[in-house]
Amino acid sequence: MYSAIRRNKINSVLIILLFIVIIGALGWLAAYIYNSPGIVIAVVVFAAGYALFQYFAAGRQAIMMSGAQRITETDNPRLYRIVENLSITTGTPMPEVYIVNDPAPNAFATGRNPENAMVAATTGLLDIMTDSELEGVMAHELGHVRNYDIRVSMIVYGLVVAIGMLADMFMRMAFFSRGNNNNGNPVMLVFGLVAMLVAPLIASVVQLAVSRQREYLADATGALTTRHPEALASALHKLSEYGRPMQRQQSSMAHLWIADPLKPGIMNRLFATHPPIPDRIRRLLDMGGKF
Repeated sequence: MYSAIRRNKINSVLIILLFIVIIGALGWLAAYIYNSPGIVIAVVVFAAGYALFQYFAAGRQAIMMSGAQRITETDNPRLYRIVENLSITTGTPMPEVYIVNDPAPNAFATGRNPENAMVAATTGLLDIMTDSELEGVMAHELGHVRNYDIRVSMIVYGLVVAIGMLADMFMRMAFFSRGNNNNGNPVMLVFGLVAMLVAPLIASVVQLAVSRQREYLADATGALTTRHPEALASALHKLSEYGRPMQRQQSSMAHLWIADPLKPGIMNRLFATHPPIPDRIRRLLDMGGKF
C-alpha cells in the first residue's frame, strides 16, 4: 500500500519536472528567435504568476462552475457525517461539504490545502451508493486533499493555460513582427515555430498524465484510510455501470472528478483525464490482500 503511494508520488514529480522543462525550452526558443534573452525571464515570471493566481482562485472557480451548493449536517446528515468521520480518522481538518444537483454519479475535491478544502458529491452518486461505497468515494476525495493533489493540479492547470497563451503570443509575433527575427537562422525559425505549435499539445498531455497518476494515488490513499479497498472498487464499478455525462460539463475541471464527467469521444488513452476504471479496480483488489 505505502509502496503504491510512494511510486505514484515519484511519477507525478517526474512529470511535473518535465512540465518545467517544456516551459524553459519554449522560453529559450523564443529568446533565440527574437534575439532577446529577456524573453526567458518574462516567460518564467508570467507562467509562475499565472500559476500562483490559479493556486488561490481555482478552488472557488471549480465550485462555481459545478453549480455545487454548500450543505450542513441538517441538510444531508448521511454525507456530512461520513466526511466528518473520515476527517476525524485521518486527522484532516473538516472540509466544506457540497452537493451538486445532477443525476450523473460523481464527486470531486478542490481547494489549495487541507485547511481550505472542499468536497462535493452529486445527487446521482448519493442515490446509488451504499454507505460503505460512499465512504470509499469520500475517502478517495479526502485522499486528494491529504496528498495535496489539488495544489499540484491547480498549479499544473495554470501552467497549461500559460503555455497556451505564450505559444499563441509568440506565433503572432513571428507572423506579424518585422524585427530582428527576420534576419535569423531560417531553419531555427521554422523549428521554433513548430515547437510553439506543439508545446500546448505536449503541455495538455502532461497535465492529463499528472491527473491519471493522482487518481491512482488517491485510490490507494482512500483504501488505506478505510481498510476496505473492495468498497471503493465496488463504487468504481457502479460509476462505470451507471455513469453518464454531467449536465454542466467543464473540460477545464474534468480532471477533478473521480470519474470522467465529459461525453465519451474517440480520444485514446493518452488524452484521457482518468485511468481506465477496470485498471483502478484491479489495483484496489490487489491491495485487498496486503493489509
